[in-house]
Amino acid sequence: MPLPHQSMKRSLEPWQDPNAEPYIQVESITKRYDSVSALKNISLSIYKEELFALLGGSGCGKTSLLRILAGFEKPTSGRILIDGVDITNIPPYERSVSMMFQSYALFPHMTVFQNIAFGLKQESLARPLIRERVMESLDLIQMSSYADRKPDQLSGGQKQRVALARSLVKRPKLLLLDEPMAALDKRLREQTQFELVNIQEKVGITFILVTHDQEEAMTMSTRMAIMESGHIRQVGVPHDVYEFPNSRFVAEFIGSMNIFEGVVVEEENDHVLIDSPDAGCLIYATHVGALPVGANVSVAIRPEKVMISQTPPAGNRNCTKGIVSEIAYLGDISIYYVELPSGKHLQASLPNLLRLSERNVTWKDEVYLFWRAENGVLLTV
Repeated sequence: MPLPHQSMKRSLEPWQDPNAEPYIQVESITKRYDSVSALKNISLSIYKEELFALLGGSGCGKTSLLRILAGFEKPTSGRILIDGVDITNIPPYERSVSMMFQSYALFPHMTVFQNIAFGLKQESLARPLIRERVMESLDLIQMSSYADRKPDQLSGGQKQRVALARSLVKRPKLLLLDEPMAALDKRLREQTQFELVNIQEKVGITFILVTHDQEEAMTMSTRMAIMESGHIRQVGVPHDVYEFPNSRFVAEFIGSMNIFEGVVVEEENDHVLIDSPDAGCLIYATHVGALPVGANVSVAIRPEKVMISQTPPAGNRNCTKGIVSEIAYLGDISIYYVELPSGKHLQASLPNLLRLSERNVTWKDEVYLFWRAENGVLLTV
């Protein structure tokens, strides 16, 4: 019988295990269109059964990378391997890769059953096998009773599920999803995100999701890559990318962030002290690694880590004050915009445990803002 502490031990995730073999390998991919470089020496390792997100703004290169994985584009240099096989020069129809397009691209004259069966018929599979596979797919997306309907008789969410089933029915090694929820309204999009994750876990196929929606990537992915101007800026699990951004770009791209500039005036093994005219206070931040006195740094603090009080807390570190200039009421939270003496605006988000009219803090009030030492993330790039 295992000891209690043994039964609670967690195995390493594949990306944490130095002995794990990547399932998808993107090796030094560069893509140029005439004089413009869409991708610049991209390398990436993705593991079997991951739901991996490529996240970035318009023109960052995420769709170019997806099209190269699908075989619709050829890289200028570099190669792609799936399960150890180099597929760089293999045409799309010979790759074990399916792609689900943003528009869903369903055939309007075909029924749901026929749409899902189309790819299998192209492969000349026997009719009984086609029917078996299609019905399995319909059960998976919970749409068996819709088999005889045409696409124009379906809602947006139902069309999305049919497109997903058509992509999965061929049992690919890799499924690529290009902004799959873009056409859905917010409520349906949130519901569909969880449905898609559950389906991916059931079928055990590796998914790569391209999206510009941060919330979508954070909700759905096992890991994600933040892209900008043809480069990958950071790869990690959503929690790590959010809590520990490795650059100012990532810090500002993912969620909201307060950023103060300053100079290191004290450095110890476990912390640094930063003089920040921006913040109007000394910032004490936990830190591991060398950061010399005199170095220019940025300190990033999430709005939800900032506390508000009308009375000053003890000490003069990690505490500043200002005037409430705006309050944004968002239902579950309210965001307070506070103007500091430096002219900089600091955001603090608080859960709405009380009605807004019952709050002590309101517009034009002078307030103190403070945070814990471990909540400041130091950025040098």
